[in-house]
Amino acid sequence: MSIEKIVEQALGDGYLTPSMEAEVGRICNTASELSIEEYMALDRLMGALLTGEVVVLPRKQFINVMEELVLSEAIARVAEIEENSEQSLDVGDIAAYALNRLPPLYATTEEGAQFQRSRAKEELQILISNQIKAAIERNLNRAAQNQTVLGKASTGDTVLSQVSALLQTYAQNYERTIS
Repeated sequence: MSIEKIVEQALGDGYLTPSMEAEVGRICNTASELSIEEYMALDRLMGALLTGEVVVLPRKQFINVMEELVLSEAIARVAEIEENSEQSLDVGDIAAYALNRLPPLYATTEEGAQFQRSRAKEELQILISNQIKAAIERNLNRAAQNQTVLGKASTGDTVLSQVSALLQTYAQNYERTIS
């Protein structure tokens, strides 16, 4: 969207959204030189902002407390596993898997976040733990499957058959047998 269109929309709506503001900033930062029309549009916008004809909508900060709780527990569990074995786990994959199966707990203030934290610890801690456990098991199973596919070739196996097995694992129905 051009600066002129953004300004027209802001004047028509009476407000400038954070995304509109970001787009104007992006255009100004990437353009080597602005046109006279763009400068005039920016001047109109500045005047409208100064008179109150257009107001800037505030950016709202949202906190998803569930992310904090899941990440903390996932990091602790992964650290235990990696300390006691030679397994290497991806904390990001584990957290994403668990978060996709848990309710979000958004807050806009620190007081709201504290409320959500205490609520989650009382009501959802078992569910959080179970989802992280399931995510870790899935991650370990996937790692074991990869090791099986890429394991040592038994007698008679060739590199080609190992590549074929790898393709079958990751891209099922990819390789067709020629008759």
